[in-house]
Amino acid sequence: MFNKILNLIFPSQCPVCEADSDNRYTNPICSSCWQQIKKFNGSRCNICGLPVVSEFAALCAACIKEKPHFEKIYYYSSYTGVIKEAIHLMKFNGIRRLANPLAKLFDDMHLPQCDAVIPVPLHRIKLIAREFNQTAALAKHISKNTGARLVTSALIKTKLTQPQTALSGTDRRKNLKKAFAVCEDIRGLKILLVDDVITTGATVAECARVLKKAGASEVHIAALARSLPKN
Repeated sequence: MFNKILNLIFPSQCPVCEADSDNRYTNPICSSCWQQIKKFNGSRCNICGLPVVSEFAALCAACIKEKPHFEKIYYYSSYTGVIKEAIHLMKFNGIRRLANPLAKLFDDMHLPQCDAVIPVPLHRIKLIAREFNQTAALAKHISKNTGARLVTSALIKTKLTQPQTALSGTDRRKNLKKAFAVCEDIRGLKILLVDDVITTGATVAECARVLKKAGASEVHIAALARSLPKN
């Protein structure tokens, strides 16, 4: 009833199905669409999280060939549909309230116990333009639920990079070269690095490399969603 009254006073439509928004917690996304966000339960590589050809395969070919600097990537869903829309609304449309229901998805991910939770940082120019770091909001929720210390100042972005989506794999790595730096003592810490979305994994891989070089004992990665190859 409270949701219906609110929608009468402040009417809004769900951007996914165009029905009336009926849930103040996930507004503007309606309850029916929010329930479409499903956990990815397919067979995946135990390190990078990409799908593998068989449920009996522990690692993908790429991780067998060259082990990444991180221990494992955890993610809730594939980067499609409603969760993609919700992340875009939070990230690019300034609907910060969606950070809370999105962050709750991490509660069902069986994340490892770590000493510190570190969000993937934004460059200061992008942070000023966006006005908040969505990954920091997600990391705060994880820190509160797990008891691990939230550290937002240890990892910084020192270079304003081009958007990764328009670049090839080689150019992505070049784009991120010397883009991140560690400015606090993290030696011996087991770290959970938090991002909203993982596409190719180049950004979190570079962050993990820098963190390991600075002395982190382990780097695990948690994200809401991951881009998966189309069948």
